[in-house]
Amino acid sequence: MRFEPFIALRYLTSRKQFGFVTVISMISIVGVAIGVAALIVVLSVFNGFNGLVSSILINFDPHIRVESPQRVEQSAYRKLIEYIETHPEVRGYSPYVQGKAMLLSRNAMRVVHVKGIDDHRIGGVSGLREKIVLGSLTFQSEHRNGIVLGMALADRLGVVVGDTLSVISPAGSELALLRQSQPLIRRFHVVGIYESNNKEYDGSFAYVGLAAAQALFQVHEDVHGMELRLSSLDRADSFKAELQKRFGSSFRILTWYDLHAELYTVMQVERWMAYAILCMIIGVASFNLLGSLTMTVIEKTRDIGILKSMGVVEKSIRRIYTLQGLFVGMIGSIVGLVVGLVLIYLQQKYHLFPLDSTVYIIPAIPTEVHGSDLFIVVVTAVLLCSMAALYPARRAASLVPVEAIRWE
Repeated sequence: MRFEPFIALRYLTSRKQFGFVTVISMISIVGVAIGVAALIVVLSVFNGFNGLVSSILINFDPHIRVESPQRVEQSAYRKLIEYIETHPEVRGYSPYVQGKAMLLSRNAMRVVHVKGIDDHRIGGVSGLREKIVLGSLTFQSEHRNGIVLGMALADRLGVVVGDTLSVISPAGSELALLRQSQPLIRRFHVVGIYESNNKEYDGSFAYVGLAAAQALFQVHEDVHGMELRLSSLDRADSFKAELQKRFGSSFRILTWYDLHAELYTVMQVERWMAYAILCMIIGVASFNLLGSLTMTVIEKTRDIGILKSMGVVEKSIRRIYTLQGLFVGMIGSIVGLVVGLVLIYLQQKYHLFPLDSTVYIIPAIPTEVHGSDLFIVVVTAVLLCSMAALYPARRAASLVPVEAIRWE
């Protein structure tokens, strides 16, 4: 072992003089450990909620959505369909028509998004069929058009499977306002109710057959877009690039992330704000370290003078105090890492912080550990502690040997 690490550890772990400076050093280590543990736990909670939200959205949404800037017939997607039918990454595709309409029941009325889908193909791109809790996803029933509602929407309208709804389309509303025609009204039979665990979908989305939606919104044989599901979610971005290269001039291509970009942006901002705020705990600990190392320079003035008189260069003196800061950061990071991982394990196994199962869809606060987060937290702690040691190291290196040992 070189003498710089040996002296740095000796100063840090000296048992002969357990004084005020040593206490401050211990407080610095504890502060770093608390900050690291808090960061690991909080970031794992953010990862847990992020993973939960993503799983809910991904299981219900397509991986890729292809839209046309203008309303076009389904035949306009022929080249796209030919390409994706032969592509090994594509698991399924389905056309759709979507618009806003008013739903009327005996008890209430709601303006919602009405989406026309192909019930034979929707299973390949969406988890809607698996989310049906009442009824079925079959739109043609006894020569009547069927409609599938979210659980929250059905509750607000006061309907159940078997009831009939009136749907008022905005198509031709201008003429209706001028009293030149009647508003377009269609009656639909409630054939199914789904629950996606997403309040936005459950409360504001209704699904009908593709042909019924085309007639409701008077788009003839046109469609608004095509939805795709891939064999692997990780391929979404690269497959989007492939489609843009081939069809980018004709279509607008969105991945599942693009469909919810605002939500994920807010979640990322919250995550990094929490990271920045909790880093202040480590920052406070590093200020304590700066103070303790500065006092150590004063306390060890004689030792520094003797070392320099023996021929130790300023670079080595700086290294001794820089290593002290590095050791404090490493010890605090290791302790904090262990404490944080233990807390996460206990939360996953024993649900230390449970949630009300009647309100939330999960029994406890979710946690998910990412190796990159552990690396970033440890590097941040070690870096801050190393930076805190720079000033005491420069001050120790600048001592004049004669002045340091004159009165000793």
